[in-house]
Amino acid sequence: MSRRDLLVETPARLRKGDVVMFHRCLTNVAIPVMAGAIVATVTLPGRSAMADRADNLIASQDPFGQLRTFTTNGLFDFDNPFFRDLGTNGRACSTCHRPDQGWTITPRDVQRRFVESGGLDPIFRNNDGSNCENADIGTPRERQSAFSLLLARGLIRVGLEVPPGADFTVDEVDDPYGCDAPRTSVSAYRRPLPATNLKFLSAVMWDGRESSPTTTILHDLAQQADDATMGHAQAARHLTDLEKQAIVAFETALFTAQAVSDDAGPLQADGARGGPVALAAEPFFIGINDPVGLNPTGAPFDSRAFALFDAWMDASGAARDVRARRAIARGQEIFDTKPIVITGVAGLNNETFPNGATVPDPFTGTCTTCHDTPSAGNHSVRAPLDLGLTDAARRTADMPLYTLRRISTGETIQTTDPGRAMITGKWADIGKFKGPILRALAARAPYFHNGSAATLDDVIDFYESRFHLALTPQERSDLLAFLRAL
Repeated sequence: MSRRDLLVETPARLRKGDVVMFHRCLTNVAIPVMAGAIVATVTLPGRSAMADRADNLIASQDPFGQLRTFTTNGLFDFDNPFFRDLGTNGRACSTCHRPDQGWTITPRDVQRRFVESGGLDPIFRNNDGSNCENADIGTPRERQSAFSLLLARGLIRVGLEVPPGADFTVDEVDDPYGCDAPRTSVSAYRRPLPATNLKFLSAVMWDGRESSPTTTILHDLAQQADDATMGHAQAARHLTDLEKQAIVAFETALFTAQAVSDDAGPLQADGARGGPVALAAEPFFIGINDPVGLNPTGAPFDSRAFALFDAWMDASGAARDVRARRAIARGQEIFDTKPIVITGVAGLNNETFPNGATVPDPFTGTCTTCHDTPSAGNHSVRAPLDLGLTDAARRTADMPLYTLRRISTGETIQTTDPGRAMITGKWADIGKFKGPILRALAARAPYFHNGSAATLDDVIDFYESRFHLALTPQERSDLLAFLRAL
Protein backbone atom coordinates (compact mmCIF):
# COMPACT_ATOMS: atom_id res chain seq x y z
CA MET A 1 0.00 0.00 0.00
CA SER A 2 1.38 3.41 -0.93
CA ARG A 3 1.57 6.32 1.49
CA ARG A 4 -0.93 8.26 -0.65
CA ASP A 5 -3.57 5.59 0.11
CA LEU A 6 -3.18 5.73 3.88
CA LEU A 7 -5.95 8.20 4.66
CA VAL A 8 -8.72 6.30 2.93
CA GLU A 9 -7.61 2.72 3.31
CA THR A 10 -6.17 2.75 6.84
CA PRO A 11 -6.75 6.20 8.29
CA ALA A 12 -6.13 5.06 11.85
CA ARG A 13 -2.45 4.70 10.94
CA LEU A 14 -2.10 8.39 10.07
CA ARG A 15 -0.04 10.27 12.66
CA LYS A 16 1.45 13.72 13.07
CA GLY A 17 4.65 13.94 11.10
CA ASP A 18 3.38 11.70 8.31
CA VAL A 19 3.31 13.33 4.88
CA VAL A 20 0.51 12.00 2.72
CA MET A 21 -0.75 12.77 -0.75
CA PHE A 22 -4.44 13.19 -0.16
CA HIS A 23 -5.35 12.28 -3.76
CA ARG A 24 -7.68 9.50 -2.65
CA CYS A 25 -9.87 12.02 -0.83
CA LEU A 26 -8.86 15.38 -2.31
CA THR A 27 -8.08 15.20 -6.00
CA ASN A 28 -5.13 17.43 -6.96
CA VAL A 29 -4.63 18.52 -3.35
CA ALA A 30 -1.39 17.79 -1.51
CA ILE A 31 -1.75 18.06 2.25
CA PRO A 32 1.40 17.65 4.33
CA VAL A 33 0.42 16.90 7.92
CA MET A 34 3.15 18.58 9.95
CA ALA A 35 2.91 18.97 13.70
CA GLY A 36 -0.86 19.21 13.45
CA ALA A 37 -0.92 21.91 10.76
CA ILE A 38 -2.49 21.39 7.35
CA VAL A 39 -1.42 23.28 4.27
CA ALA A 40 -3.57 22.58 1.24
CA THR A 41 -2.03 23.42 -2.14
CA VAL A 42 -4.59 23.66 -4.91
CA THR A 43 -4.10 24.03 -8.65
CA LEU A 44 -7.07 25.51 -10.45
CA PRO A 45 -7.66 25.95 -14.17
CA GLY A 46 -5.90 29.16 -15.14
CA ARG A 47 -4.68 29.99 -11.64
CA SER A 48 -2.60 28.58 -8.84
CA ALA A 49 -3.80 29.10 -5.30
CA MET A 50 -2.56 28.31 -1.84
CA ALA A 51 -5.26 27.76 0.75
CA ASP A 52 -4.89 29.60 4.01
CA ARG A 53 -1.94 28.35 6.02
CA ALA A 54 -4.10 27.18 8.86
CA ASP A 55 -4.89 23.86 10.44
CA ASN A 56 -8.64 24.45 10.21
CA LEU A 57 -9.03 24.78 6.41
CA ILE A 58 -8.68 22.33 3.55
CA ALA A 59 -9.26 23.09 -0.09
CA SER A 60 -9.76 21.24 -3.35
CA GLN A 61 -10.46 21.87 -7.00
CA ASP A 62 -13.93 21.43 -8.42
CA PRO A 63 -15.29 22.07 -11.92
CA PHE A 64 -15.90 25.79 -11.32
CA GLY A 65 -13.20 26.86 -8.88
CA GLN A 66 -12.11 26.00 -5.38
CA LEU A 67 -14.04 24.27 -2.62
CA ARG A 68 -13.05 24.78 1.00
CA THR A 69 -13.99 23.11 4.25
CA PHE A 70 -13.53 24.90 7.57
CA THR A 71 -13.65 23.19 10.95
CA THR A 72 -14.62 25.02 14.11
CA ASN A 73 -12.71 22.40 16.11
CA GLY A 74 -9.41 24.16 15.43
CA LEU A 75 -7.87 21.35 13.38
CA PHE A 76 -8.87 18.35 11.31
CA ASP A 77 -8.61 15.13 13.28
CA PHE A 78 -7.88 12.41 10.72
CA ASP A 79 -7.63 9.87 13.55
CA ASN A 80 -11.33 10.43 14.22
CA PRO A 81 -13.56 7.31 14.03
CA PHE A 82 -15.13 8.97 10.96
CA PHE A 83 -12.06 7.78 9.01
CA ARG A 84 -11.69 4.35 10.62
CA ASP A 85 -12.82 0.96 9.39
CA LEU A 86 -15.10 0.01 12.28
CA GLY A 87 -17.02 -2.68 10.42
CA THR A 88 -16.23 -5.92 8.63
CA ASN A 89 -16.17 -4.88 4.96
CA GLY A 90 -13.41 -2.24 4.86
CA ARG A 91 -15.68 0.79 4.88
CA ALA A 92 -15.50 3.94 6.96
CA CYS A 93 -17.75 7.00 7.00
CA SER A 94 -15.22 8.59 4.65
CA THR A 95 -15.82 5.86 2.05
CA CYS A 96 -18.99 7.66 0.95
CA HIS A 97 -18.33 11.12 2.37
CA ARG A 98 -15.33 12.56 0.51
CA PRO A 99 -14.01 16.02 1.40
CA ASP A 100 -13.33 17.11 -2.17
CA GLN A 101 -16.84 16.13 -3.27
CA GLY A 102 -18.73 18.21 -0.74
CA TRP A 103 -18.46 15.31 1.74
CA THR A 104 -20.55 13.00 -0.41
CA ILE A 105 -19.55 11.03 -3.54
CA THR A 106 -19.64 11.77 -7.25
CA PRO A 107 -19.89 9.31 -10.14
CA ARG A 108 -16.60 10.56 -11.58
CA ASP A 109 -14.70 9.60 -8.44
CA VAL A 110 -16.61 6.34 -8.01
CA GLN A 111 -15.67 5.41 -11.58
CA ARG A 112 -12.03 6.27 -10.91
CA ARG A 113 -12.04 4.08 -7.82
CA PHE A 114 -13.58 1.24 -9.82
CA VAL A 115 -10.87 1.44 -12.47
CA GLU A 116 -8.04 1.69 -9.97
CA SER A 117 -9.28 -1.18 -7.81
CA GLY A 118 -10.95 -3.38 -10.41
CA GLY A 119 -14.22 -2.82 -8.56
CA LEU A 120 -12.79 -3.97 -5.22
CA ASP A 121 -12.61 -0.63 -3.41
CA PRO A 122 -14.64 -0.79 -0.16
CA ILE A 123 -17.42 1.29 -1.69
CA PHE A 124 -18.22 -1.66 -3.97
CA ARG A 125 -19.94 -3.93 -1.49
CA ASN A 126 -22.93 -6.13 -2.11
CA ASN A 127 -24.95 -5.20 0.95
CA ASP A 128 -25.98 -1.80 -0.45
CA GLY A 129 -23.65 -0.63 -3.23
CA SER A 130 -24.98 -3.08 -5.82
CA ASN A 131 -28.29 -2.72 -7.61
CA CYS A 132 -29.45 -5.98 -6.02
CA GLU A 133 -28.36 -7.43 -2.72
CA ASN A 134 -25.93 -10.31 -3.19
CA ALA A 135 -25.58 -9.78 -6.94
CA ASP A 136 -22.94 -11.75 -8.83
CA ILE A 137 -19.69 -9.77 -8.55
CA GLY A 138 -17.05 -12.40 -9.20
CA THR A 139 -15.57 -10.76 -12.30
CA PRO A 140 -14.89 -7.12 -13.26
CA ARG A 141 -17.63 -7.29 -15.90
CA GLU A 142 -20.12 -8.62 -13.34
CA ARG A 143 -19.09 -5.92 -10.90
CA GLN A 144 -19.53 -3.20 -13.51
CA SER A 145 -23.07 -4.42 -14.14
CA ALA A 146 -23.93 -5.00 -10.48
CA PHE A 147 -22.80 -1.53 -9.41
CA SER A 148 -24.14 0.38 -12.42
CA LEU A 149 -26.29 2.85 -10.43
CA LEU A 150 -23.43 3.59 -8.06
CA LEU A 151 -21.12 4.16 -11.02
CA ALA A 152 -23.54 6.22 -13.09
CA ARG A 153 -25.33 8.29 -10.45
CA GLY A 154 -23.51 7.75 -7.16
CA LEU A 155 -26.54 5.97 -5.68
CA ILE A 156 -26.58 3.68 -2.66
CA ARG A 157 -29.40 1.12 -2.31
CA VAL A 158 -31.56 1.54 0.78
CA GLY A 159 -33.69 -1.50 1.56
CA LEU A 160 -36.88 -0.53 3.40
CA GLU A 161 -39.73 -2.63 4.73
CA VAL A 162 -43.34 -1.49 4.44
CA PRO A 163 -44.12 -0.37 8.02
CA PRO A 164 -46.55 -2.47 10.09
CA GLY A 165 -50.03 -0.99 9.85
CA ALA A 166 -49.24 1.00 6.72
CA ASP A 167 -52.30 2.18 4.81
CA PHE A 168 -50.84 0.91 1.52
CA THR A 169 -49.38 -2.25 0.01
CA VAL A 170 -46.88 -2.86 -2.79
CA ASP A 171 -49.01 -4.43 -5.52
CA GLU A 172 -46.55 -4.55 -8.44
CA VAL A 173 -42.85 -4.05 -9.03
CA ASP A 174 -41.30 -3.30 -12.41
CA ASP A 175 -37.66 -4.00 -11.56
CA PRO A 176 -35.07 -3.57 -14.36
CA TYR A 177 -32.56 -5.60 -12.33
CA GLY A 178 -34.75 -8.60 -11.45
CA CYS A 179 -33.80 -8.45 -7.77
CA ASP A 180 -36.81 -10.59 -6.82
CA ALA A 181 -37.27 -8.80 -3.50
CA PRO A 182 -40.41 -9.59 -1.46
CA ARG A 183 -43.46 -7.39 -1.99
CA THR A 184 -43.17 -6.24 1.62
CA SER A 185 -40.03 -4.28 0.86
CA VAL A 186 -38.74 -1.55 -1.45
CA SER A 187 -35.26 -0.88 -2.81
CA ALA A 188 -34.70 2.87 -2.82
CA TYR A 189 -31.62 4.20 -4.66
CA ARG A 190 -30.41 7.45 -3.13
CA ARG A 191 -27.47 9.84 -3.00
CA PRO A 192 -25.44 9.94 0.23
CA LEU A 193 -26.16 13.29 1.85
CA PRO A 194 -23.18 15.54 2.63
CA ALA A 195 -21.62 15.03 6.07
CA THR A 196 -20.99 18.78 6.43
CA ASN A 197 -22.93 21.95 7.24
CA LEU A 198 -24.94 19.83 9.67
CA LYS A 199 -25.54 22.82 11.95
CA PHE A 200 -28.45 23.73 9.67
CA LEU A 201 -30.25 20.38 9.68
CA SER A 202 -33.91 20.10 10.63
CA ALA A 203 -34.12 16.37 9.80
CA VAL A 204 -31.59 13.57 9.29
CA MET A 205 -31.68 11.53 6.04
CA TRP A 206 -33.71 12.19 2.89
CA ASP A 207 -36.81 10.60 4.41
CA GLY A 208 -36.13 11.80 7.96
CA ARG A 209 -35.92 8.23 9.23
CA GLU A 210 -33.20 9.07 11.76
CA SER A 211 -35.22 11.89 13.33
CA SER A 212 -38.06 11.84 15.82
CA PRO A 213 -40.12 14.55 17.54
CA THR A 214 -38.60 13.71 20.93
CA THR A 215 -34.88 13.80 20.08
CA THR A 216 -32.33 16.45 19.19
CA ILE A 217 -30.38 16.61 15.95
CA LEU A 218 -27.20 15.69 17.85
CA HIS A 219 -28.88 12.56 19.19
CA ASP A 220 -30.21 11.75 15.72
CA LEU A 221 -26.75 12.14 14.16
CA ALA A 222 -25.25 9.84 16.78
CA GLN A 223 -27.91 7.23 16.04
CA GLN A 224 -27.34 7.66 12.31
CA ALA A 225 -23.60 7.10 12.75
CA ASP A 226 -24.27 3.84 14.59
CA ASP A 227 -26.91 2.67 12.11
CA ALA A 228 -24.57 3.44 9.20
CA THR A 229 -21.73 1.53 10.82
CA MET A 230 -23.94 -1.48 11.53
CA GLY A 231 -25.55 -1.37 8.08
CA HIS A 232 -23.25 0.12 5.47
CA ALA A 233 -20.04 -1.10 7.15
CA GLN A 234 -21.61 -4.38 8.38
CA ALA A 235 -20.09 -3.95 11.82
CA ALA A 236 -20.09 -6.78 14.32
CA ARG A 237 -20.72 -4.41 17.22
CA HIS A 238 -22.42 -1.11 17.85
CA LEU A 239 -20.37 2.05 18.22
CA THR A 240 -19.44 2.99 21.74
CA ASP A 241 -20.83 6.22 23.14
CA LEU A 242 -17.37 7.77 22.85
CA GLU A 243 -17.09 6.75 19.17
CA LYS A 244 -20.52 8.18 18.38
CA GLN A 245 -19.74 11.42 20.21
CA ALA A 246 -16.40 11.74 18.40
CA ILE A 247 -17.99 11.27 14.97
CA VAL A 248 -20.76 13.78 15.69
CA ALA A 249 -18.26 16.30 17.08
CA PHE A 250 -16.16 15.96 13.91
CA GLU A 251 -19.11 16.24 11.50
CA THR A 252 -20.91 19.11 13.19
CA ALA A 253 -17.76 21.22 13.16
CA LEU A 254 -17.48 20.99 9.35
CA PHE A 255 -18.58 23.85 7.10
CA THR A 256 -18.11 23.53 3.36
CA ALA A 257 -18.76 26.02 0.56
CA GLN A 258 -17.41 27.28 -2.72
CA ALA A 259 -14.58 29.70 -1.90
CA VAL A 260 -13.15 30.69 -5.29
CA SER A 261 -14.87 31.05 -8.65
CA ASP A 262 -12.82 30.57 -11.80
CA ASP A 263 -14.71 33.55 -13.25
CA ALA A 264 -15.37 35.81 -10.26
CA GLY A 265 -12.30 35.07 -8.14
CA PRO A 266 -12.46 34.87 -4.32
CA LEU A 267 -16.06 34.71 -3.16
CA GLN A 268 -15.20 36.73 -0.06
CA ALA A 269 -13.81 39.69 -2.02
CA ASP A 270 -15.13 43.26 -1.88
CA GLY A 271 -17.72 42.67 0.82
CA ALA A 272 -19.11 39.32 -0.36
CA ARG A 273 -19.71 36.58 2.22
CA GLY A 274 -19.07 33.39 0.29
CA GLY A 275 -16.94 30.53 1.55
CA PRO A 276 -17.18 28.31 4.63
CA VAL A 277 -15.83 30.63 7.33
CA ALA A 278 -18.69 33.12 6.94
CA LEU A 279 -21.12 30.19 6.72
CA ALA A 280 -19.96 28.84 10.09
CA ALA A 281 -20.90 32.15 11.70
CA GLU A 282 -24.48 32.15 10.38
CA PRO A 283 -27.18 31.84 13.08
CA PHE A 284 -29.62 28.94 12.97
CA PHE A 285 -32.47 27.54 15.00
CA ILE A 286 -35.39 25.32 14.07
CA GLY A 287 -38.00 27.49 12.38
CA ILE A 288 -35.71 30.39 11.48
CA ASN A 289 -37.29 32.30 8.57
CA ASP A 290 -40.06 29.71 8.18
CA PRO A 291 -42.52 30.83 5.49
CA VAL A 292 -45.75 29.67 7.21
CA GLY A 293 -45.19 31.36 10.56
CA LEU A 294 -43.43 28.59 12.49
CA ASN A 295 -40.53 30.83 13.52
CA PRO A 296 -40.57 30.64 17.35
CA THR A 297 -39.43 34.27 17.60
CA GLY A 298 -42.47 35.45 15.66
CA ALA A 299 -40.30 37.15 13.06
CA PRO A 300 -41.96 37.24 9.62
CA PHE A 301 -40.62 35.30 6.65
CA ASP A 302 -38.07 37.17 4.51
CA SER A 303 -37.78 35.87 0.98
CA ARG A 304 -34.23 37.23 0.84
CA ALA A 305 -32.80 34.15 2.51
CA PHE A 306 -29.54 34.66 0.64
CA ALA A 307 -27.64 37.92 1.03
CA LEU A 308 -24.13 36.57 0.44
CA PHE A 309 -23.44 38.64 -2.64
CA ASP A 310 -25.40 41.83 -2.03
CA ALA A 311 -22.16 43.84 -2.12
CA TRP A 312 -21.58 42.76 -5.72
CA MET A 313 -24.87 43.96 -7.12
CA ASP A 314 -23.43 47.36 -8.01
CA ALA A 315 -19.86 46.25 -8.70
CA SER A 316 -18.34 48.58 -11.28
CA GLY A 317 -15.87 47.90 -14.02
CA ALA A 318 -15.61 45.90 -17.22
CA ALA A 319 -13.11 43.27 -16.11
CA ARG A 320 -14.11 39.63 -16.45
CA ASP A 321 -14.23 39.00 -12.69
CA VAL A 322 -16.37 42.10 -12.09
CA ARG A 323 -18.87 41.00 -14.76
CA ALA A 324 -18.98 37.54 -13.19
CA ARG A 325 -19.60 39.02 -9.74
CA ARG A 326 -22.53 41.05 -10.99
CA ALA A 327 -23.98 37.92 -12.59
CA ILE A 328 -23.73 36.01 -9.30
CA ALA A 329 -25.46 38.86 -7.46
CA ARG A 330 -28.23 38.99 -10.08
CA GLY A 331 -28.66 35.23 -9.76
CA GLN A 332 -29.03 35.57 -6.01
CA GLU A 333 -31.72 38.20 -6.56
CA ILE A 334 -33.59 35.83 -8.88
CA PHE A 335 -33.39 33.02 -6.31
CA ASP A 336 -34.64 35.32 -3.55
CA THR A 337 -37.37 37.27 -5.32
CA LYS A 338 -38.51 35.93 -8.71
CA PRO A 339 -42.23 35.07 -8.38
CA ILE A 340 -43.08 31.38 -8.82
CA VAL A 341 -46.60 29.94 -8.94
CA ILE A 342 -46.27 26.96 -6.60
CA THR A 343 -48.90 24.31 -7.10
CA GLY A 344 -49.44 20.62 -6.51
CA VAL A 345 -46.66 20.24 -3.95
CA ALA A 346 -47.80 17.68 -1.39
CA GLY A 347 -46.68 18.74 2.06
CA LEU A 348 -47.07 22.42 1.19
CA ASN A 349 -50.13 23.22 -0.97
CA ASN A 350 -53.38 22.64 0.94
CA GLU A 351 -51.36 21.67 4.01
CA THR A 352 -52.47 22.87 7.45
CA PHE A 353 -49.53 23.41 9.78
CA PRO A 354 -49.36 23.18 13.61
CA ASN A 355 -49.99 26.92 13.96
CA GLY A 356 -53.23 26.57 12.02
CA ALA A 357 -51.92 28.18 8.84
CA THR A 358 -53.14 26.57 5.61
CA VAL A 359 -51.23 27.11 2.39
CA PRO A 360 -53.48 27.51 -0.66
CA ASP A 361 -53.10 25.77 -4.00
CA PRO A 362 -51.83 27.55 -5.98
CA PHE A 363 -49.99 30.45 -4.41
CA THR A 364 -47.15 32.70 -5.53
CA GLY A 365 -43.82 32.26 -3.77
CA THR A 366 -40.12 32.23 -4.57
CA CYS A 367 -37.31 29.66 -4.54
CA THR A 368 -36.79 30.60 -0.90
CA THR A 369 -40.32 29.59 0.07
CA CYS A 370 -38.93 26.09 0.34
CA HIS A 371 -35.21 26.94 0.59
CA ASP A 372 -35.78 29.29 3.50
CA THR A 373 -32.85 28.71 5.88
CA PRO A 374 -30.70 31.85 5.58
CA SER A 375 -27.44 31.26 3.70
CA ALA A 376 -27.95 27.46 3.74
CA GLY A 377 -31.06 26.89 1.65
CA ASN A 378 -32.71 23.86 3.25
CA HIS A 379 -36.04 23.99 5.06
CA SER A 380 -35.66 25.15 8.63
CA VAL A 381 -38.38 22.84 9.97
CA ARG A 382 -39.15 19.23 9.17
CA ALA A 383 -41.23 19.62 6.04
CA PRO A 384 -40.84 16.74 3.57
CA LEU A 385 -42.29 17.69 0.18
CA ASP A 386 -43.30 15.87 -2.99
CA LEU A 387 -42.11 17.81 -6.03
CA GLY A 388 -42.99 14.99 -8.42
CA LEU A 389 -39.44 13.68 -8.78
CA THR A 390 -40.57 10.07 -8.30
CA ASP A 391 -43.65 10.23 -10.54
CA ALA A 392 -44.00 7.49 -13.12
CA ALA A 393 -43.85 10.13 -15.87
CA ARG A 394 -40.27 10.99 -14.81
CA ARG A 395 -39.09 7.42 -14.51
CA THR A 396 -35.95 6.46 -16.42
CA ALA A 397 -35.15 2.94 -17.57
CA ASP A 398 -32.59 2.40 -14.81
CA MET A 399 -35.10 3.01 -12.01
CA PRO A 400 -37.63 0.51 -10.61
CA LEU A 401 -41.33 1.40 -10.65
CA TYR A 402 -43.53 0.48 -7.71
CA THR A 403 -47.32 0.32 -7.87
CA LEU A 404 -48.74 1.08 -4.45
CA ARG A 405 -52.37 0.48 -3.53
CA ARG A 406 -54.21 2.36 -0.81
CA ILE A 407 -55.93 -0.18 1.39
CA SER A 408 -58.86 2.02 2.39
CA THR A 409 -59.92 3.10 -1.10
CA GLY A 410 -58.21 0.78 -3.58
CA GLU A 411 -56.68 3.68 -5.49
CA THR A 412 -53.17 3.14 -6.86
CA ILE A 413 -50.13 5.26 -7.54
CA GLN A 414 -46.87 4.50 -9.31
CA THR A 415 -43.57 5.79 -7.99
CA THR A 416 -39.86 5.11 -8.31
CA ASP A 417 -39.38 5.72 -4.57
CA PRO A 418 -42.16 5.97 -1.95
CA GLY A 419 -39.99 8.32 0.11
CA ARG A 420 -41.15 9.16 3.62
CA ALA A 421 -44.17 6.86 3.29
CA MET A 422 -41.83 3.93 3.94
CA ILE A 423 -41.17 5.42 7.38
CA THR A 424 -44.63 6.63 8.39
CA GLY A 425 -46.78 4.15 6.47
CA LYS A 426 -48.98 7.06 5.37
CA TRP A 427 -50.38 7.30 1.86
CA ALA A 428 -50.06 11.10 2.01
CA ASP A 429 -46.28 10.80 2.43
CA ILE A 430 -45.60 8.94 -0.82
CA GLY A 431 -42.86 10.70 -2.79
CA LYS A 432 -41.97 13.15 -0.03
CA PHE A 433 -38.34 14.03 0.73
CA LYS A 434 -36.59 16.78 2.62
CA GLY A 435 -34.77 19.53 0.76
CA PRO A 436 -30.99 19.35 1.16
CA ILE A 437 -28.61 22.10 2.23
CA LEU A 438 -27.56 23.97 -0.92
CA ARG A 439 -23.98 24.96 -0.15
CA ALA A 440 -21.03 23.40 -2.04
CA LEU A 441 -23.27 22.45 -4.95
CA ALA A 442 -20.57 22.84 -7.61
CA ALA A 443 -18.50 19.98 -6.19
CA ARG A 444 -21.18 17.34 -5.73
CA ALA A 445 -23.18 16.60 -8.87
CA PRO A 446 -25.53 14.85 -9.59
CA TYR A 447 -28.50 16.35 -7.78
CA PHE A 448 -31.79 15.39 -6.12
CA HIS A 449 -32.16 12.29 -3.96
CA ASN A 450 -31.96 9.99 -6.99
CA GLY A 451 -29.22 11.77 -8.93
CA SER A 452 -31.69 12.47 -11.74
CA ALA A 453 -30.16 15.89 -12.51
CA ALA A 454 -26.64 15.36 -13.82
CA THR A 455 -25.78 19.07 -13.71
CA LEU A 456 -27.06 22.30 -12.22
CA ASP A 457 -28.36 23.11 -15.71
CA ASP A 458 -30.53 20.00 -15.39
CA VAL A 459 -31.74 21.15 -11.98
CA ILE A 460 -32.93 24.41 -13.53
CA ASP A 461 -34.54 22.44 -16.37
CA PHE A 462 -36.56 20.46 -13.82
CA TYR A 463 -37.83 23.53 -12.01
CA GLU A 464 -38.60 25.33 -15.26
CA SER A 465 -40.73 22.42 -16.45
CA ARG A 466 -42.30 21.78 -13.03
CA PHE A 467 -43.20 25.37 -12.16
CA HIS A 468 -43.07 27.13 -15.55
CA LEU A 469 -40.47 29.64 -14.44
CA ALA A 470 -40.18 31.30 -17.86
CA LEU A 471 -36.59 32.38 -17.25
CA THR A 472 -34.97 34.53 -19.88
CA PRO A 473 -31.58 33.30 -21.17
CA GLN A 474 -29.89 36.01 -19.06
CA GLU A 475 -31.82 35.04 -15.93
CA ARG A 476 -30.97 31.38 -16.41
CA SER A 477 -27.28 32.20 -16.87
CA ASP A 478 -27.27 34.39 -13.76
CA LEU A 479 -29.09 31.83 -11.64
CA LEU A 480 -26.61 29.17 -12.71
CA ALA A 481 -23.72 31.45 -11.75
CA PHE A 482 -25.22 31.94 -8.30
CA LEU A 483 -25.76 28.22 -7.68
CA ARG A 484 -22.19 27.48 -8.71
CA ALA A 485 -20.96 30.08 -6.22
CA LEU A 486 -22.66 28.49 -3.22
